[in-house]
Amino acid sequence: MDADAHDWNRTLREQCEFHWNHQLRARLESLTDDEYFWSPVPDAWTVRPRDGSTSPVRHGAGDFTVDYTFPEPVPAAFTTIAWRLAHVIVGVLATRNAAHFGAPEVSYETWEYARDAATALNQLRTQLDIWLAGVAGLGDAALRVPVGEKEPYPEAPMADLVLHINRELIHHLSEVCLLRDLYAHTTSATNGATR
Repeated sequence: MDADAHDWNRTLREQCEFHWNHQLRARLESLTDDEYFWSPVPDAWTVRPRDGSTSPVRHGAGDFTVDYTFPEPVPAAFTTIAWRLAHVIVGVLATRNAAHFGAPEVSYETWEYARDAATALNQLRTQLDIWLAGVAGLGDAALRVPVGEKEPYPEAPMADLVLHINRELIHHLSEVCLLRDLYAHTTSATNGATR
């Protein structure tokens, strides 16, 4: 293989696209509101109505906010599917889409968090589509350009950021799938009896 002739941009995108198309998309499509908000432990961080939050820090511009505190507790707070999707949508994708691909500026503080699973999945698909289109538009040469001051490691090439985002998506969305499995195996049996 001639590494100089290889389409590295396609390879990086395919890592994310394969995981999304063959492992995640079908697993997430039927996400219910009960699963979205379910917590297997007390006091988990989640997305909740603004007037229902007891979190010391509540981020969000709309009727729903995401729990947070700083410094983060040790051990880290357990987080629901709603919280994990909010993190992926805003912190992993939307802020990077704004920083690198001309999408509107966003932050945890200004985001309108989803009040239900369907809205969260729509937000996820939208931000993922923007990200993948932006990466596709880079071409191989732009993957070597430093990401700049909008990222914690400004001298790192864009390819490093793409790999980091791939890891974040695979990691957190796999956690969401695991929480769905846990929900299915702890909330009810196939005969409708509670376990």
